[in-house]
Amino acid sequence: MQRWVFETLLASSAYVIASVLTFEMLMPLQNIFFPEYPSHASLLFLPHGVRVLSAWLLGWRSIIALLPGVFLVFAMVGGWDVFLPSRLFAMAIAVATAPIVFYSCKWLGWDLFPNPHQRPCWLCVMGVGIVTSFLVSGLTNLTFGSAAAEYIAFLIGDISGLFFLMLGLYFGFWFFDKRSGLISREE
Repeated sequence: MQRWVFETLLASSAYVIASVLTFEMLMPLQNIFFPEYPSHASLLFLPHGVRVLSAWLLGWRSIIALLPGVFLVFAMVGGWDVFLPSRLFAMAIAVATAPIVFYSCKWLGWDLFPNPHQRPCWLCVMGVGIVTSFLVSGLTNLTFGSAAAEYIAFLIGDISGLFFLMLGLYFGFWFFDKRSGLISREE
């Protein structure tokens, strides 16, 4: 039980933080550089990376772990509209699609989940994120009845958000690994 609470707190917090960064920092920059851009979607949507990496690390438990954060973000953006059937369906799409894609790959004989006996295939995780983005963008736009421009914007935002989040984490872990190596040698 304690593990589930920790996973939920960590995954949902990461989702909320990534969303706040996206909506409060990246979107205003996007609006400065692309003022005529017709879509309200972010071209660098970091929460998609959190969804994909959570699904990769937690499997089906990511659905439960992400749901509070996803609900909170939908409520922050849409207010009481969060309870509309289209919003509830969009939340279900957001939390369930990545684990479904990972388990579909596993069912097809391509187990991409973390394994202590092999190095992660980051390109494969990125591939799952791209497939997930196509599905999430398509299903979400179908749910909201959005235009094709929104679909393209969601795709760009999801894929770039996943790529830059993975790149940032890679360099962050690399930096901390180098720092801990330097500290160990100095002691």
